[in-house]
Amino acid sequence: MTANSQNANSQLPRDRAQRVVVLLDNIRSLYNTGSILRTADASGVERVVLCGITPRPDQGSRQRRAIAKTALGAEDTVSWSYEADTAQALEKLGTEGYHIVAVETAPDAVNLFEWTPRWPVCLVFGHEVEGVSPGLAPGVDAVIRIPMLGHKRSLNVATAAGVVLYELLRRRMHV
Repeated sequence: MTANSQNANSQLPRDRAQRVVVLLDNIRSLYNTGSILRTADASGVERVVLCGITPRPDQGSRQRRAIAKTALGAEDTVSWSYEADTAQALEKLGTEGYHIVAVETAPDAVNLFEWTPRWPVCLVFGHEVEGVSPGLAPGVDAVIRIPMLGHKRSLNVATAAGVVLYELLRRRMHV
């Protein structure tokens, strides 16, 4: 750990209620999974839950190498688990007291910068093309979106995770 990361960690609030869990719903890319693990490590995420087809570091040497290429060791420093069924994973997190928040491009979603998180929070990021599985809606407490001005109106899922996680980190550090 570098001096900079030690200083950043000491700036985080000590309130355990401000916990963040990331749940990946059927992410297909090994590189997106690795990148999200790395960002989760950097932003102080409690744990990452890999669901459905989301690649895992324990699936063999090819998967581990590809994830490690972008995770740069975060696959070993961030607590992660695997749940085959995303709905069951969300139900479990809900009973643990997490506010379940899907990150989607839906027009009726709450703007990230206008959203007030309810802690602890579980952020759900979905499949790169299809988004969060529609069947998960009953288990979701809120849907937020990242405001976008360009023509594409979408971000890579790993980039979107970085934007949302760092907005939450900013809020946690400046409470």
